[in-house]
Amino acid sequence: MHTEPSNLTNAVLWDADLTGASLEGTNLTGAILVDANLKGAHLPGAKLHGAKLSSADQSLQSKIPLGAVTDGANLADADLTGADLTNADLRGVNLTGANLTNADLRGARLTGTKLTRAKTRGARGLPQTGNSKA
Repeated sequence: MHTEPSNLTNAVLWDADLTGASLEGTNLTGAILVDANLKGAHLPGAKLHGAKLSSADQSLQSKIPLGAVTDGANLADADLTGADLTNADLRGVNLTGANLTNADLRGARLTGTKLTRAKTRGARGLPQTGNSKA
């Protein structure tokens, strides 16, 4: 069954259970997701420009599913502070200006990922190059 992408621009989703949700192409620009569970969610092509993904305990472990953010998703300016993105497939994802402070990207696939102006203090698993693309 084909469904049209949803427009959740500037939505505030508190404690939202999005387990297994199909959010392909969904516009989450400027959305605030606090303690949202995205386990098993499907997010290819999702627009998350300026989205804030946070948890009360500042740990997004198990909240962002491995491989969910793929196929050119736009996470520009997103707040991913402390996010556990180990082994995530982030190929081609736009992380321009994203806050990746203390994020764990060990084992993440970053080919073609845009990291221009991303805040990476304390982030683990990023290549140690001067390039804006991983």
